[in-house]
Amino acid sequence: MTTPPSLTPAHAEPIEPDIARALTSAQAGEAPSPVNAARIKRSLLHRIAIAEERHLTVTAAAAGWSPFLPGVDIRVLHESGGVMSYLLKLAPGASVPAHRHPHDEECVVLEGVLHIGDLQVYAGDYHLARRNALHAALHSPTGSTIFLRGATPSLEQAL
Repeated sequence: MTTPPSLTPAHAEPIEPDIARALTSAQAGEAPSPVNAARIKRSLLHRIAIAEERHLTVTAAAAGWSPFLPGVDIRVLHESGGVMSYLLKLAPGASVPAHRHPHDEECVVLEGVLHIGDLQVYAGDYHLARRNALHAALHSPTGSTIFLRGATPSLEQAL
């Protein structure tokens, strides 16, 4: 028995022969075994997930860095409803002035050391700046790359 063409779109791998047989049997009124039913479900959900076009992937090699402040570059990853996910790259000695955020802001240091006021945050560390709380100046003596998710940054938020 061969797999029906409708079960193998050009962009997908062919369905495994035993799953195709179980589907054909189900069309004939025979219920698949619980094991085959689970395999069919996993196979179909996998195919749906890989065909989903609403996901977003931004590769490290993609262009997109822009100047933000002296010695600070920004790379926007995603923005929706006034909330942005982005990267900041601080050159050695660069800083971001003290500011407030209209939303909570999450930060993960990806590389380097970041000083947030007197606090030192290292690669792999997480920092949450609460909405409307004063956020001390950021400074990186050695250079740093950080991931942030929060309000779209604006120089108007600087104090």
